[in-house]
Amino acid sequence: MKTVYFDNAATTQIRDEVIDHMNHVMKSNFGNPSSTHSYGRQSKSLIESSRKRIASYFNVSASEIVFTSGGTEADNLILMSAVRDLGVQEIITSKIEHHAILHTISQLEKQFGINVQFLNVNTKGEIDLAQLEALLQSPKKQMVSLMHINNEIGNKLDLKMVGELCKSHHALFQSDTVQSVGHYKLDLQEIPVDFIAASAHKFHGPKGVGFAVIRKNSGLRPIIFGGEQERGLRAGTESIHNIAGLDKALELSYANLEQERDYISVLKSYFIKCLKSEIPDIAFNGWSEDLEKSAYTIVNVRLPITEDKASLLQFQLDLKGVACSKGSACQSGSSQKSHVLTEILDSQQLECPSIRFSFSKYNTKEEIDYVIDVFKSFLS
Repeated sequence: MKTVYFDNAATTQIRDEVIDHMNHVMKSNFGNPSSTHSYGRQSKSLIESSRKRIASYFNVSASEIVFTSGGTEADNLILMSAVRDLGVQEIITSKIEHHAILHTISQLEKQFGINVQFLNVNTKGEIDLAQLEALLQSPKKQMVSLMHINNEIGNKLDLKMVGELCKSHHALFQSDTVQSVGHYKLDLQEIPVDFIAASAHKFHGPKGVGFAVIRKNSGLRPIIFGGEQERGLRAGTESIHNIAGLDKALELSYANLEQERDYISVLKSYFIKCLKSEIPDIAFNGWSEDLEKSAYTIVNVRLPITEDKASLLQFQLDLKGVACSKGSACQSGSSQKSHVLTEILDSQQLECPSIRFSFSKYNTKEEIDYVIDVFKSFLS
């Protein structure tokens, strides 16, 4: 059976060079980085070299990079400490954020009684920035948490504009950049954001490792206690091979950024063109059809079929070897509809099945042709 993988927003294939590098590190750098002998110092040196390189891509200092187990932990660390330790009284966000944000904020609301303000989102998934500016007039200590690229519909947020708005009103700004790190250059000297989160497996690195950018003297404190690793912000022996893999994956992603972006953008355009040609009544959720307003890696389509037939679609795609998604991978197995699409679509639109396709450098036009044929066969 032919298989094609179009679920890169959930996770990406690890580059061979990253696997080779990680294997070398696992064989050669097994010392505990906190040990003072030569084995430990060698491991510590490797981690700090990785930290310095990663920091250079974002134009921040090495001390502002904190390694975590991934984007979810980074989001939790930032939000929980901001409320507990920095005295944030109100968080402004949207209902189309990743659950790593929404569920954490919900817990903080219960535990600390903070005020939560949800920004309006239009039918295209655009955040109401005029409302944001109005809410920032509050005298309360505020934090704004808005993702750079929506993981389901691919919409891009103007980080610089939002950052400048927050800065002008003395509000903290945190952004989940899990879908953009490794795919877009983020100069954090130009973008006034206080905290970002990233995850290696979204840019052809290993699972189980990511990082947060936390500005100097932020005042954040740990949510995991134990040793003094990661400058006291994240206790626990560092996963050396994973950090090395993250470093190598990010290095290769940015070294090949323009070439791979152009290649993937052509694939996305070709996919959209084929879909429109073969399925005239197809619709695109959010701005995923627009390469300027959405990530070049994500397309979210809504198919004009009955609810009865829709229940068979995911099964049929899987049967034909097509890996894609009906929403965030974190919601797989759930009978609930996507919280993102529920927020931006009406009840009639929600009855039609929506599928997210997300691309990488490993995809081809031939694979797209195969998916189109599967669709045509199913819809005929």
